[in-house]
Amino acid sequence: MSGILASDPATHTLTRQRGYWRDLDWILLIAALAATVFGSMLVWSASRADMASDSDPQSYLKRHLINVVIGIVLGWLASRLDYRWLRAYTPFIYGASVLLLLMPFLPGLGTTIAGARAWIDVPGGLTLQPSEFAKVAVILMMAVLLSEKRDTESEPRDRDVLMAFGVAVLPILIILVQNDTGTVLILGSVALSIIAVSGARTRWVIGLIGGAVVGVLLAIQLGLLKEYQVQRLTSFINPTEDVTSAAYNANQARIAIGGGGWTGYGLFEGPQTQGKFVPVNESDFIYTVVGEELGFIGSAVLIALLAIILWRAVVIAYRADDMFGRLVATGVIAWLAFQMFENIGMSLGIMPITGIPLPLVSAGGTSMMATWIAIGLLQNVRLHAVRAGS
Repeated sequence: MSGILASDPATHTLTRQRGYWRDLDWILLIAALAATVFGSMLVWSASRADMASDSDPQSYLKRHLINVVIGIVLGWLASRLDYRWLRAYTPFIYGASVLLLLMPFLPGLGTTIAGARAWIDVPGGLTLQPSEFAKVAVILMMAVLLSEKRDTESEPRDRDVLMAFGVAVLPILIILVQNDTGTVLILGSVALSIIAVSGARTRWVIGLIGGAVVGVLLAIQLGLLKEYQVQRLTSFINPTEDVTSAAYNANQARIAIGGGGWTGYGLFEGPQTQGKFVPVNESDFIYTVVGEELGFIGSAVLIALLAIILWRAVVIAYRADDMFGRLVATGVIAWLAFQMFENIGMSLGIMPITGIPLPLVSAGGTSMMATWIAIGLLQNVRLHAVRAGS
């Protein structure tokens, strides 16, 4: 009788469902959900003054929550994907992401925001930023290439490293043309981290770091970067030099955060936030909202949640049962860690202004969706490792 029950398809499906929920990294999931809820409150406060419609003060919040729900569903789907399917179809995912990156250049379809032509107009007055999905595609494709070692090899072949490097360079060049320097920096850190963890020879890592430094200097000297991009990248060095242009955002951000003290003015009560003195504080400068309205304590809680997410991601990478999973988790760690540090750092005046959102916290539908897909991929790697070890 037990053998009949064990072979029953319905029983097998139920067992797998129970195993799925049991084996999830619940600490990671709860921290990600908590950061998303925390961020939604901040977006609500930041958007009431200038983003919501006159007839509905919660209109922007409602749109944000729709993006959150879509993102969580996509994350769940990413966690449920069959591991073999994910590896097999990664080239198609990568190719589709490259095609999406080219779509903003099409007349009547692409749109320019804050100097970057990196968005696609979609029905309903919404926009889509393909470069967010390119982060996921680059991580997956590099992981596939660098995990295909032969049985006798302890490190990836130079040809594989070169191919993986090319996989990252192609979208980076497209995004550079779009004038989205923030995403370029993220993809650069992702590519370097994956290649380093893959076991590639040290000369590759040193060469990539040196090449990146030389590339940035040449881009500035040859005028490949626009003047406003150079000002954004250098304004944090001397923020008092020009308070009317590039350094204005940084100065207003520090005023907001410094005015919050230990406990802040209270949600919806920050004078800088509600007075619209800090530009794009629902997205790029969302950290100023928590600093001003919830103070040092609220800021510390938010940072703690983000730190827990990174900690669990590191644990998942360490416990991955194969190189593909370890490299996927490494790419996600590099992406989230760099973006978190850069976003918070530019609000504090210790990092250049690059216009990238705070993962899981800032407004921005495509960013929210891509980040939750990344959380789903981390869960996928963990579930595969747990099942392989059982």
